[in-house]
Order: sequence, then structure tokens, then C-alpha cells
Amino acid sequence: MAAREPVTELDERYSMADVAATPWPTAREHLERAELFWLTTVRPEGRPHVTPLLAVWVDDALHFCTGPEERKAKNLRTNTHCVLTTGCNSLGDGLDVVVEGDAAQVTDDAALRKLATAYETKYGKEWHFDVRDGAFRHDAGRALVFRVAPATAFGFAKGRYGQTRWRFPATTTG
Repeated sequence: MAAREPVTELDERYSMADVAATPWPTAREHLERAELFWLTTVRPEGRPHVTPLLAVWVDDALHFCTGPEERKAKNLRTNTHCVLTTGCNSLGDGLDVVVEGDAAQVTDDAALRKLATAYETKYGKEWHFDVRDGAFRHDAGRALVFRVAPATAFGFAKGRYGQTRWRFPATTTG
């Protein structure tokens, strides 16, 4: 799958004078390596819901899983807009990355097997999933898998402060 290359913009209002925009490959590498993400979804009555979870970057998108009756899955049934955030809690260095997009459920067994392999490779045997009937299966039961291709992403460089925005071309479905 060809990479979707975003338009990269430095927001000079929130950046030091001699700081350049963070290149997208740097942000993508952070997304690939990050162990923990924070997912924000919207409850049916409009209140936000935030929860930590694991995610993998595969085929130009973040992927995460959740039980079908967990709050985030229920929220995504009525509103697919979501935000995934990762970074570190230090102020002096690092890069925080925020990905905005729409969550789409992955149900194709071949795609799910690829994602299951990515989870186990990244997080270890404890995160082994079997694939059956369009979902992950494990000791705790069934898990739905969602794909979030970035629509917009933000990078917050710390230490040498810089705020970068990446705008992605719209995806088309065939």
C-alpha cells in the first residue's frame, strides 16, 4: 500500500523562531514505536471519553481493539470521530503526536491476521490473538478491531518547542 503523504505545516505561533516543522517520517516512527496511546471518543450525549490502550501502526493507519460492550466501542457505534494521542509526560524533550480521524471496524480475516501478527510482534506473546468471524479472539473473549487513518495529525516538539500540523489527503473507498 502506497503511503499517504501529508501536507506539513509549522505553526509559528506556537514554535520557537528557529525551529523547523517535524517531518512526517519522524512522527510516523513515533507512532510505530509508541507502546501506549490515549483514545478519545464521544459518548452519545456528547461528553468525551478517554482511555489508554495499545495500538499498532500498519498500512498508514493506527489500529486498536476493544470488547464490543466497552464504552469506546459503544461510542464508536454512534460517532466514528476519534483522537489517538501518544507521547511522554516530560516538558524538556520528546514529541507528542495527536492523530485525528474516523474509526472504521476491520472485519476482513486476512487483514485481521496481519494485525494480530503486528500486535504480537510489538507487544509480545501475551498479546496473541486468534482471528475468527471478523474479530480478534483471546482468553477474555471477542475484541473488535478498528482502523484510524489520519485526517489531521499534530506534533508537539518539546525542549526546542515546535508545533507541526500534517493534513492528509482524503481517502477514497472503492
